[in-house]
Amino acid sequence: MTQSIQLIETLKQAIKAHGRTYVDVARHLNLSEASVKRLFSQKSFSLERLDQVCQFLEIEISDLVQLMQEHTAGPISGLTLEQEQEIVGNLELLLIAVCVLNRWTLEEIIDYFQIPEVRCIQHFAHLDRLKMIELLPKNRVKLLVAPNFKWRENGPIQQFFLQRLQSDFFNSRFDQAHEALIVVNGMLADSSTAVFQRKLERLAREFDELTNDDAGLSLDERNGTTVVLAMRHWRYGLFSQFRKNHNQ
Repeated sequence: MTQSIQLIETLKQAIKAHGRTYVDVARHLNLSEASVKRLFSQKSFSLERLDQVCQFLEIEISDLVQLMQEHTAGPISGLTLEQEQEIVGNLELLLIAVCVLNRWTLEEIIDYFQIPEVRCIQHFAHLDRLKMIELLPKNRVKLLVAPNFKWRENGPIQQFFLQRLQSDFFNSRFDQAHEALIVVNGMLADSSTAVFQRKLERLAREFDELTNDDAGLSLDERNGTTVVLAMRHWRYGLFSQFRKNHNQ
């Protein structure tokens, strides 16, 4: 199946996922339902028409491509709960996993950390069994994770970083050239919240794309960079005493 056909199939799935029908799409495009069905059956979408349908669904074409990759990617996009518990239970293994995901080589890891080469290779073999990497001859590593790979939501590894590293992460004035802290607050409708969440997800994908672009650079040319994107319904605890039923 060509990518263009896969993209149209993904668009059909997105329409259904958004609770829309061909009738809704036809009304938005000012076409008949039969014409819309013909567009999908013949896979004859122009780029402009594709963009119009995406706008109707309040997504970008790049979002659609990402969805297509998630549906068709062979590499893993995440680990099981048990696998994450296995990794987080060994701090050294977790460190190696993070380094590997950031394209560190064996030589760079043992040069930078006090980890014996033999033990580092053992950790590589562990990650190979988890299908995160393929351990190649001469202890080279091939990543097997999908572009959308991420730790489980509220899973063991995410919770580890939240509990152990958040205080250290925010122990900064965020006033250096390589730092930024942006806090915004406002009132949003549920529909606007959904739109903004998709923009955050797209921004995170752009970050991943940049890390992939820079993967070929040496360690001296790259800096460990962490971005925290967070959004939630939240009221300042400072003012909770002034709310009705503030004890609930």
